[in-house]
Amino acid sequence: MQSNPIAVIGGGPAGLMAAETLATAGARVDLYDAMPSVGRKFLLAGRGGLNLTHGEPLPAFLSRYREHAPWVAPWLADFGPQALRDWAQGLGVDTFVGTSGRVFPAAMKAAPLLRAWLHRLRGQGVRIHARHRWTGWDESGRLRFSTPAGETRVKADAVILALGGGSWSRLGSDGAWAPMLAEKGVDVAPLRPANCGFRADWSAHFQERYAGEPLKSVAACVRETTSADAGANAPLRRGEIMLTRDGLEGGLVYALSPDLRQALDRTGEAVLAIDLLPDRDAAWVAGQVMYPRGAKSLSSHLRSRLNLHGAKTGLLRECLGRDDYADPVRLAAAIKRLPVRLTGMRPMDEAISTAGGVRPQAMDERLMLLALPGVFCAGEMLDWDAPTGGYLLTACFAGGRAAAKGALAWMN
Repeated sequence: MQSNPIAVIGGGPAGLMAAETLATAGARVDLYDAMPSVGRKFLLAGRGGLNLTHGEPLPAFLSRYREHAPWVAPWLADFGPQALRDWAQGLGVDTFVGTSGRVFPAAMKAAPLLRAWLHRLRGQGVRIHARHRWTGWDESGRLRFSTPAGETRVKADAVILALGGGSWSRLGSDGAWAPMLAEKGVDVAPLRPANCGFRADWSAHFQERYAGEPLKSVAACVRETTSADAGANAPLRRGEIMLTRDGLEGGLVYALSPDLRQALDRTGEAVLAIDLLPDRDAAWVAGQVMYPRGAKSLSSHLRSRLNLHGAKTGLLRECLGRDDYADPVRLAAAIKRLPVRLTGMRPMDEAISTAGGVRPQAMDERLMLLALPGVFCAGEMLDWDAPTGGYLLTACFAGGRAAAKGALAWMN
Protein backbone atom coordinates (compact mmCIF):
# COMPACT_ATOMS: atom_id res chain seq x y z
CA MET A 1 0.00 0.00 0.00
CA GLN A 2 1.24 3.50 -0.85
CA SER A 3 2.03 5.29 2.41
CA ASN A 4 3.46 8.50 0.92
CA PRO A 5 2.66 10.33 -2.30
CA ILE A 6 4.74 9.87 -5.42
CA ALA A 7 6.68 13.05 -6.11
CA VAL A 8 6.91 14.36 -9.66
CA ILE A 9 9.46 17.15 -9.91
CA GLY A 10 9.08 19.36 -12.95
CA GLY A 11 5.91 20.78 -14.51
CA GLY A 12 6.66 20.50 -18.21
CA PRO A 13 5.03 18.03 -20.62
CA ALA A 14 7.00 15.03 -19.30
CA GLY A 15 6.22 15.78 -15.66
CA LEU A 16 2.56 16.57 -16.26
CA MET A 17 2.10 13.40 -18.32
CA ALA A 18 3.82 11.37 -15.59
CA ALA A 19 1.49 12.89 -13.00
CA GLU A 20 -1.57 12.09 -15.10
CA THR A 21 -0.48 8.50 -15.70
CA LEU A 22 0.11 7.96 -11.98
CA ALA A 23 -3.15 9.58 -10.92
CA THR A 24 -5.14 7.61 -13.48
CA ALA A 25 -3.73 4.45 -11.87
CA GLY A 26 -4.97 5.61 -8.47
CA ALA A 27 -1.69 6.85 -7.02
CA ARG A 28 -1.42 9.90 -4.79
CA VAL A 29 0.68 12.46 -6.61
CA ASP A 30 2.40 15.68 -5.58
CA LEU A 31 3.89 17.70 -8.43
CA TYR A 32 6.57 20.31 -7.71
CA ASP A 33 7.86 23.09 -9.92
CA ALA A 34 10.37 25.86 -9.27
CA MET A 35 8.42 28.47 -11.22
CA PRO A 36 5.28 30.36 -10.12
CA SER A 37 3.23 28.25 -12.56
CA VAL A 38 3.74 25.06 -14.53
CA GLY A 39 4.19 24.61 -18.28
CA ARG A 40 5.97 27.89 -18.96
CA LYS A 41 8.29 26.58 -21.65
CA PHE A 42 5.37 24.66 -23.15
CA LEU A 43 3.39 27.90 -23.41
CA LEU A 44 6.29 29.80 -24.96
CA ALA A 45 6.84 27.04 -27.50
CA GLY A 46 3.20 27.38 -28.50
CA ARG A 47 3.28 31.10 -29.20
CA GLY A 48 3.70 30.60 -32.93
CA GLY A 49 1.31 27.64 -33.04
CA LEU A 50 1.93 24.61 -30.83
CA ASN A 51 3.57 21.89 -32.94
CA LEU A 52 2.40 18.88 -30.92
CA THR A 53 3.63 16.06 -33.14
CA HIS A 54 4.08 15.00 -36.78
CA GLY A 55 1.82 13.08 -39.10
CA GLU A 56 4.39 10.98 -40.96
CA PRO A 57 4.36 7.15 -40.64
CA LEU A 58 5.87 5.80 -37.43
CA PRO A 59 9.01 4.21 -39.01
CA ALA A 60 9.98 7.56 -40.56
CA PHE A 61 8.98 9.34 -37.34
CA LEU A 62 11.20 7.06 -35.28
CA SER A 63 14.18 7.58 -37.60
CA ARG A 64 14.28 11.25 -36.55
CA TYR A 65 15.76 10.14 -33.24
CA ARG A 66 18.82 8.76 -35.06
CA GLU A 67 21.03 6.63 -32.81
CA HIS A 68 18.62 7.16 -29.90
CA ALA A 69 15.72 5.51 -31.76
CA PRO A 70 16.06 2.07 -30.06
CA TRP A 71 15.76 3.74 -26.63
CA VAL A 72 12.81 5.93 -27.58
CA ALA A 73 10.95 3.28 -29.60
CA PRO A 74 9.20 1.52 -26.66
CA TRP A 75 7.87 4.86 -25.36
CA LEU A 76 6.42 5.72 -28.76
CA ALA A 77 5.00 2.21 -29.22
CA ASP A 78 2.89 2.86 -26.13
CA PHE A 79 2.14 6.54 -26.75
CA GLY A 80 2.96 7.62 -30.26
CA PRO A 81 1.85 10.51 -32.48
CA GLN A 82 -1.73 9.26 -33.00
CA ALA A 83 -2.15 8.48 -29.31
CA LEU A 84 -1.03 12.02 -28.52
CA ARG A 85 -3.62 13.44 -30.92
CA ASP A 86 -6.31 11.22 -29.36
CA TRP A 87 -5.25 12.39 -25.90
CA ALA A 88 -5.56 16.04 -26.95
CA GLN A 89 -8.99 15.27 -28.41
CA GLY A 90 -9.97 13.86 -25.03
CA LEU A 91 -9.18 17.26 -23.53
CA GLY A 92 -11.46 18.90 -26.07
CA VAL A 93 -8.62 20.09 -28.29
CA ASP A 94 -8.97 19.26 -31.98
CA THR A 95 -5.81 18.90 -34.06
CA PHE A 96 -5.00 19.09 -37.75
CA VAL A 97 -2.09 18.10 -40.00
CA GLY A 98 -0.49 21.04 -41.78
CA THR A 99 0.96 21.01 -45.29
CA SER A 100 4.40 20.17 -43.86
CA GLY A 101 3.01 17.13 -42.00
CA ARG A 102 3.26 18.89 -38.65
CA VAL A 103 0.33 18.52 -36.26
CA PHE A 104 -1.15 21.55 -34.49
CA PRO A 105 -4.12 22.29 -32.26
CA ALA A 106 -6.97 23.76 -34.31
CA ALA A 107 -6.73 26.97 -32.27
CA MET A 108 -2.95 27.13 -32.87
CA LYS A 109 -2.41 27.86 -29.17
CA ALA A 110 -0.96 26.01 -26.19
CA ALA A 111 -2.90 27.78 -23.45
CA PRO A 112 -6.32 26.14 -23.97
CA LEU A 113 -4.76 22.67 -23.92
CA LEU A 114 -2.74 23.42 -20.78
CA ARG A 115 -5.77 24.86 -18.98
CA ALA A 116 -7.87 21.80 -19.77
CA TRP A 117 -5.03 19.50 -18.76
CA LEU A 118 -4.50 21.19 -15.39
CA HIS A 119 -8.24 21.09 -14.74
CA ARG A 120 -8.20 17.33 -15.35
CA LEU A 121 -5.13 16.80 -13.14
CA ARG A 122 -6.65 18.69 -10.24
CA GLY A 123 -9.83 16.69 -10.68
CA GLN A 124 -7.75 13.52 -10.39
CA GLY A 125 -6.33 14.75 -7.08
CA VAL A 126 -2.87 15.82 -8.26
CA ARG A 127 -1.56 18.48 -5.90
CA ILE A 128 0.62 21.09 -7.60
CA HIS A 129 3.23 22.93 -5.54
CA ALA A 130 4.62 25.99 -7.33
CA ARG A 131 7.76 27.89 -6.30
CA HIS A 132 9.30 24.70 -4.96
CA ARG A 133 12.86 24.41 -6.24
CA TRP A 134 14.31 20.96 -5.72
CA THR A 135 17.76 21.03 -4.09
CA GLY A 136 18.47 17.31 -3.59
CA TRP A 137 18.08 14.89 -0.71
CA ASP A 138 18.79 15.12 2.99
CA GLU A 139 20.67 12.48 4.98
CA SER A 140 17.50 10.44 5.55
CA GLY A 141 16.53 10.41 1.87
CA ARG A 142 13.83 13.05 2.03
CA LEU A 143 13.48 15.47 -0.87
CA ARG A 144 14.60 19.02 -0.15
CA PHE A 145 12.84 22.04 -1.65
CA SER A 146 13.62 25.71 -1.42
CA THR A 147 10.38 27.73 -1.15
CA PRO A 148 9.49 31.37 -0.41
CA ALA A 149 8.64 30.24 3.14
CA GLY A 150 12.00 28.50 3.60
CA GLU A 151 13.19 24.94 3.12
CA THR A 152 10.73 22.09 3.22
CA ARG A 153 11.49 18.36 3.23
CA VAL A 154 9.26 15.68 1.75
CA LYS A 155 9.10 11.91 2.05
CA ALA A 156 8.00 10.17 -1.15
CA ASP A 157 7.51 6.51 -2.01
CA ALA A 158 8.92 7.11 -5.48
CA VAL A 159 10.26 10.11 -7.37
CA ILE A 160 10.01 11.06 -11.03
CA LEU A 161 12.43 13.75 -12.10
CA ALA A 162 11.31 15.69 -15.18
CA LEU A 163 13.44 18.80 -14.79
CA GLY A 164 14.14 19.56 -18.44
CA GLY A 165 17.51 20.21 -20.03
CA GLY A 166 19.68 23.29 -19.75
CA SER A 167 18.09 25.75 -22.17
CA TRP A 168 15.75 28.66 -21.47
CA SER A 169 16.80 28.83 -17.83
CA ARG A 170 14.49 31.80 -17.23
CA LEU A 171 11.61 29.35 -17.66
CA GLY A 172 13.03 26.84 -15.18
CA SER A 173 15.23 24.49 -17.25
CA ASP A 174 18.67 25.39 -15.97
CA GLY A 175 20.39 21.98 -15.77
CA ALA A 176 21.16 22.45 -12.06
CA TRP A 177 20.14 18.83 -11.47
CA ALA A 178 23.07 17.42 -13.45
CA PRO A 179 25.81 17.81 -10.79
CA MET A 180 23.41 16.66 -8.07
CA LEU A 181 22.79 13.38 -9.88
CA ALA A 182 26.45 12.98 -10.84
CA GLU A 183 27.40 13.26 -7.15
CA LYS A 184 25.07 10.32 -6.48
CA GLY A 185 26.89 8.16 -9.02
CA VAL A 186 24.53 8.69 -11.96
CA ASP A 187 26.22 8.66 -15.37
CA VAL A 188 25.35 12.05 -16.89
CA ALA A 189 26.58 13.21 -20.30
CA PRO A 190 27.44 16.94 -20.41
CA LEU A 191 24.56 19.09 -21.57
CA ARG A 192 25.05 20.64 -25.02
CA PRO A 193 22.98 22.99 -27.18
CA ALA A 194 20.57 21.26 -29.58
CA ASN A 195 18.12 22.72 -32.07
CA CYS A 196 20.20 25.86 -31.96
CA GLY A 197 21.74 28.50 -34.18
CA PHE A 198 25.34 28.31 -35.43
CA ARG A 199 27.88 31.07 -35.86
CA ALA A 200 29.47 32.25 -39.11
CA ASP A 201 31.96 35.04 -39.75
CA TRP A 202 29.87 37.28 -41.98
CA SER A 203 31.19 40.50 -43.43
CA ALA A 204 29.75 43.76 -42.07
CA HIS A 205 28.00 44.39 -45.41
CA PHE A 206 26.34 40.97 -45.38
CA GLN A 207 25.19 41.43 -41.78
CA GLU A 208 23.59 44.78 -42.51
CA ARG A 209 21.99 43.70 -45.77
CA TYR A 210 20.73 40.17 -45.07
CA ALA A 211 20.37 39.53 -41.32
CA GLY A 212 16.83 38.36 -40.72
CA GLU A 213 16.29 37.20 -44.31
CA PRO A 214 15.06 33.64 -44.94
CA LEU A 215 16.45 31.11 -47.40
CA LYS A 216 13.29 29.36 -48.56
CA SER A 217 13.03 26.06 -50.43
CA VAL A 218 16.63 24.99 -49.95
CA ALA A 219 18.31 21.71 -49.02
CA ALA A 220 21.51 21.04 -47.12
CA CYS A 221 23.90 18.47 -45.72
CA VAL A 222 26.93 18.57 -43.44
CA ARG A 223 30.39 17.81 -44.75
CA GLU A 224 33.94 17.86 -43.41
CA THR A 225 35.65 20.45 -45.61
CA THR A 226 34.93 23.32 -47.99
CA SER A 227 36.43 21.34 -50.88
CA ALA A 228 34.15 21.46 -53.93
CA ASP A 229 33.88 17.68 -54.23
CA ALA A 230 33.67 16.84 -50.51
CA GLY A 231 30.28 15.33 -49.70
CA ALA A 232 29.13 15.71 -53.30
CA ASN A 233 26.88 12.65 -52.98
CA ALA A 234 25.78 13.17 -49.37
CA PRO A 235 21.98 13.00 -48.92
CA LEU A 236 20.27 16.36 -48.57
CA ARG A 237 17.54 17.41 -46.17
CA ARG A 238 15.06 20.05 -47.29
CA GLY A 239 13.73 22.98 -45.32
CA GLU A 240 14.26 26.65 -44.59
CA ILE A 241 17.16 28.59 -43.09
CA MET A 242 17.19 32.01 -41.45
CA LEU A 243 20.20 34.28 -41.86
CA THR A 244 21.18 36.03 -38.62
CA ARG A 245 23.73 38.72 -37.82
CA ASP A 246 26.27 36.14 -36.76
CA GLY A 247 25.25 32.92 -38.50
CA LEU A 248 22.34 30.64 -39.34
CA GLU A 249 19.30 29.26 -37.60
CA GLY A 250 15.92 27.78 -38.57
CA GLY A 251 14.29 24.38 -38.95
CA LEU A 252 16.78 22.96 -41.43
CA VAL A 253 19.75 24.02 -39.32
CA TYR A 254 18.12 22.55 -36.21
CA ALA A 255 17.52 19.24 -37.98
CA LEU A 256 21.21 19.04 -38.89
CA SER A 257 22.50 20.33 -35.56
CA PRO A 258 23.73 16.93 -34.28
CA ASP A 259 26.00 16.52 -37.32
CA LEU A 260 27.12 20.14 -37.15
CA ARG A 261 27.89 19.78 -33.44
CA GLN A 262 29.91 16.61 -34.04
CA ALA A 263 31.88 18.27 -36.85
CA LEU A 264 32.72 21.19 -34.59
CA ASP A 265 33.88 18.78 -31.89
CA ARG A 266 36.14 16.95 -34.35
CA THR A 267 37.74 19.81 -36.26
CA GLY A 268 36.70 23.09 -34.68
CA GLU A 269 34.53 24.04 -37.64
CA ALA A 270 31.60 22.69 -39.60
CA VAL A 271 30.62 23.10 -43.22
CA LEU A 272 26.98 23.28 -44.22
CA ALA A 273 26.60 22.56 -47.94
CA ILE A 274 23.46 24.31 -49.20
CA ASP A 275 21.62 23.50 -52.41
CA LEU A 276 19.98 26.80 -53.34
CA LEU A 277 17.87 25.21 -56.09
CA PRO A 278 16.98 21.67 -54.93
CA ASP A 279 14.21 21.32 -57.53
CA ARG A 280 16.71 21.67 -60.39
CA ASP A 281 19.48 19.24 -61.26
CA ALA A 282 23.10 20.27 -61.65
CA ALA A 283 23.08 19.97 -65.45
CA TRP A 284 20.13 22.32 -65.81
CA VAL A 285 21.69 24.86 -63.43
CA ALA A 286 25.00 24.74 -65.30
CA GLY A 287 23.22 25.24 -68.61
CA GLN A 288 21.35 28.28 -67.36
CA VAL A 289 24.41 29.85 -65.76
CA MET A 290 26.40 29.41 -68.98
CA TYR A 291 23.62 30.68 -71.24
CA PRO A 292 24.89 33.80 -73.05
CA ARG A 293 23.85 36.85 -71.03
CA GLY A 294 24.82 39.59 -73.46
CA ALA A 295 24.83 42.99 -71.80
CA LYS A 296 23.00 41.80 -68.68
CA SER A 297 24.74 41.94 -65.34
CA LEU A 298 25.42 38.61 -63.70
CA SER A 299 22.84 39.38 -60.99
CA SER A 300 20.18 40.09 -63.63
CA HIS A 301 21.20 36.95 -65.50
CA LEU A 302 20.80 34.76 -62.38
CA ARG A 303 17.43 36.32 -61.63
CA SER A 304 16.04 35.93 -65.14
CA ARG A 305 17.42 32.47 -65.93
CA LEU A 306 17.30 30.77 -62.50
CA ASN A 307 14.97 32.99 -60.45
CA LEU A 308 17.88 33.35 -58.06
CA HIS A 309 18.03 36.66 -56.23
CA GLY A 310 17.96 38.37 -52.85
CA ALA A 311 19.40 36.50 -49.89
CA LYS A 312 20.42 33.52 -52.03
CA THR A 313 22.61 35.55 -54.37
CA GLY A 314 23.86 37.54 -51.39
CA LEU A 315 24.99 34.32 -49.72
CA LEU A 316 26.68 33.19 -52.95
CA ARG A 317 28.68 36.41 -53.07
CA GLU A 318 29.53 36.16 -49.38
CA CYS A 319 30.81 32.58 -49.49
CA LEU A 320 32.52 32.60 -52.90
CA GLY A 321 35.59 34.58 -53.78
CA ARG A 322 35.29 37.12 -56.59
CA ASP A 323 37.02 34.82 -59.06
CA ASP A 324 34.77 31.85 -58.20
CA TYR A 325 31.64 33.98 -58.48
CA ALA A 326 32.73 35.16 -61.94
CA ASP A 327 33.58 31.65 -63.16
CA PRO A 328 30.41 30.02 -64.62
CA VAL A 329 31.52 26.45 -63.87
CA ARG A 330 32.38 27.13 -60.25
CA LEU A 331 29.36 29.35 -59.76
CA ALA A 332 27.00 26.65 -61.08
CA ALA A 333 28.60 24.07 -58.76
CA ALA A 334 28.22 26.42 -55.78
CA ILE A 335 24.53 26.99 -56.49
CA LYS A 336 24.03 23.24 -56.00
CA ARG A 337 26.50 22.83 -53.11
CA LEU A 338 27.40 26.15 -51.52
CA PRO A 339 29.87 25.55 -48.67
CA VAL A 340 29.04 27.73 -45.66
CA ARG A 341 31.71 27.59 -42.96
CA LEU A 342 30.37 27.61 -39.41
CA THR A 343 32.63 28.34 -36.46
CA GLY A 344 30.55 27.61 -33.36
CA MET A 345 27.17 27.20 -31.69
CA ARG A 346 24.94 29.78 -30.08
CA PRO A 347 24.93 29.62 -26.25
CA MET A 348 23.03 26.77 -24.64
CA ASP A 349 20.55 29.09 -22.95
CA GLU A 350 19.45 30.30 -26.41
CA ALA A 351 18.93 26.76 -27.73
CA ILE A 352 15.44 25.31 -28.14
CA SER A 353 16.58 22.12 -26.41
CA THR A 354 19.69 20.37 -25.16
CA ALA A 355 21.50 17.14 -25.90
CA GLY A 356 23.23 15.14 -23.20
CA GLY A 357 21.82 14.18 -19.82
CA VAL A 358 21.24 10.87 -18.05
CA ARG A 359 22.76 8.14 -20.21
CA PRO A 360 20.80 4.96 -21.06
CA GLN A 361 23.27 2.76 -19.19
CA ALA A 362 22.48 4.66 -15.98
CA MET A 363 18.87 3.40 -16.05
CA ASP A 364 16.92 0.19 -16.30
CA GLU A 365 14.16 -0.48 -18.82
CA ARG A 366 11.66 1.25 -16.49
CA LEU A 367 13.68 4.50 -16.63
CA MET A 368 14.75 4.02 -13.01
CA LEU A 369 18.22 5.17 -12.00
CA LEU A 370 20.40 2.20 -11.13
CA ALA A 371 22.27 4.27 -8.55
CA LEU A 372 19.05 5.52 -6.93
CA PRO A 373 16.31 2.88 -6.70
CA GLY A 374 12.88 4.44 -6.72
CA VAL A 375 14.04 7.50 -8.68
CA PHE A 376 12.94 7.73 -12.31
CA CYS A 377 13.77 10.29 -15.01
CA ALA A 378 11.92 11.52 -18.07
CA GLY A 379 11.92 14.17 -20.77
CA GLU A 380 14.88 16.30 -21.80
CA MET A 381 16.86 15.14 -18.77
CA LEU A 382 17.68 11.99 -20.70
CA ASP A 383 20.52 11.69 -23.21
CA TRP A 384 18.45 11.61 -26.37
CA ASP A 385 18.15 14.25 -29.04
CA ALA A 386 15.40 15.09 -31.52
CA PRO A 387 14.69 17.87 -34.01
CA THR A 388 11.83 20.29 -33.79
CA GLY A 389 8.74 19.49 -35.82
CA GLY A 390 6.87 17.66 -33.06
CA TYR A 391 9.46 14.95 -32.46
CA LEU A 392 10.96 16.53 -29.35
CA LEU A 393 7.60 17.21 -27.72
CA THR A 394 6.14 13.80 -28.57
CA ALA A 395 9.03 11.97 -26.92
CA CYS A 396 8.71 14.16 -23.82
CA PHE A 397 5.04 13.20 -23.47
CA ALA A 398 5.76 9.53 -24.17
CA GLY A 399 8.81 9.42 -21.89
CA GLY A 400 6.86 10.91 -18.99
CA ARG A 401 4.22 8.24 -19.41
CA ALA A 402 6.91 5.52 -19.59
CA ALA A 403 8.62 6.71 -16.40
CA ALA A 404 5.30 6.79 -14.54
CA LYS A 405 4.49 3.25 -15.66
CA GLY A 406 7.96 2.23 -14.54
CA ALA A 407 7.38 3.75 -11.11
CA LEU A 408 4.05 1.94 -10.76
CA ALA A 409 5.63 -1.37 -11.76
CA TRP A 410 8.46 -0.86 -9.28
CA MET A 411 6.09 -0.05 -6.43
CA ASN A 412 3.96 -3.10 -7.17
